Amino acid sequence: MITGAQPWAVHEPASVTEAAEVLAQCARDRQRVGFVGGGTELDLGAPPVLDALLGTRRINRIVEYQPADMVMVVEAGATLSEVQAAAREHRQRLALDPPLPDRATIGGIVATGAFGPRRARYGGVRDLIIGVQLVRADGALARGGGKVVKNVAGFDLPKLACGSLGTLGLIAVANFRLHPLPEASETALVRSLSAAEVTAFTLRLREAQLEPTALCALRTSSGFDLALRFEGFGKGVEEQLARLDKMVKASRAEEGFWARHDQVRTGGPLRVKVAALPTGFAEVDELLSPLGGAFVWYPSLGLGFASGPAPDPAASVLADARGALVRRGGSLVLQAAPPEVRARIDPWGPPPPSFALLRRVKDNFDPDHRLNPGRFVGGL
Repeated sequence: MITGAQPWAVHEPASVTEAAEVLAQCARDRQRVGFVGGGTELDLGAPPVLDALLGTRRINRIVEYQPADMVMVVEAGATLSEVQAAAREHRQRLALDPPLPDRATIGGIVATGAFGPRRARYGGVRDLIIGVQLVRADGALARGGGKVVKNVAGFDLPKLACGSLGTLGLIAVANFRLHPLPEASETALVRSLSAAEVTAFTLRLREAQLEPTALCALRTSSGFDLALRFEGFGKGVEEQLARLDKMVKASRAEEGFWARHDQVRTGGPLRVKVAALPTGFAEVDELLSPLGGAFVWYPSLGLGFASGPAPDPAASVLADARGALVRRGGSLVLQAAPPEVRARIDPWGPPPPSFALLRRVKDNFDPDHRLNPGRFVGGL
C-alpha cells in the first residue's frame, strides 16, 4: 500500500549506475522515494507517502557466481527462482524459502527479512548474506562485507540492511553464501495434534536426536498437522524417518501441505506475524483463535503467521493479543490489513528499547527522511 500525490514518477533503471542517477536527481528535487521489486510485501508496515517509485526488476543480473567457493553475487531485481535455477546447475542452493519465489526479488527479500520454514536449520537472510551494495538517498554508493564467508572487516552493513524496508537506501546488490543441494528430501506428517501436543512433541524431537530442516504446524479442522522435513544424503534421511516412525505414527506428506502453508502466508485481506517463546504456542493459538482464520506455526522458532478475513472485532482481538504477547517478550506485526483495521491499530506495535539508536541510524543514512518515509517502526 502506497500513498501520496498521483501519478507518481515511476523509474525503472536498467543498472545500479542508472539507479544511483535516479536517486541523485530525486535528492535534488527533494522527492520522497519508495522501492519495489516483485511487490510481494507492499502491505508490510505503514503506507509511505511518496512522490516517486523506483522499480528494480530490470536490475536483475547474477553478477558473479563461484561454485567452488559457494558464493553468489546477485542484483536486487533477480527473483529467488532465478537464483535457485542458476545454483541448481551446480547442485547448490540459496537456503531461503519465503513464499512466492517466482515473484520475490533478492532486494525485497533482504529489505523485508523474508524467510520460510528452512530458517530453523539455515537461519534467516542475515545469516546467509555476506556482502551488500546500497545506493544511499543522495545517490552515493555504499558497500559492506565481501565475497568470503569469514569477513570481519568494517561495519556490518549487510546485516543492517536486512529488514530495513528500503528506509536506509536501495539494496542494489547482495552477496550470499550457498549450501549444497540435498540428495534427498522427505516430509513426514503427524496429524491432529493440539497446540500443547505440538510443543511437547517438538521437545521430544531433541531428545530423540531428530534434526528436521523444517518444522511446521498447520491448523486444520481437527487440530494441527505437524510437518517434519528431512533433507540430506539419502541414507541419512531414511534413518531419520525410521527413527521418527518409532516415536509416532507419521504419514508421508503430500506436496499439497506446503502449498497450503504458502497460502496461509500469502492469502487473505488480514495477515499477521507473531513471535513468542516456542513453549507459548498454546497461548498464541488461543489469543488468535477469535479471528477464525488459518494459522501456521514454526515450533522450533517461536514464530507464526495467521491469515484470513477480517471479522468485525479484528482490531480489538489483535490489540488484546499484542498486549499479551508484548508482556511476555513477544510481538505481533500486521503484514496486511484492511483500512478500517489499520486505522485502529499500529502495524508494528510499541517501538523497541533500541528505537533511539534506530533513529540515529536513519538520520545518518537518510538525513531528510525521504526514503519510504513513515513505513518503518515508529514512523521512520
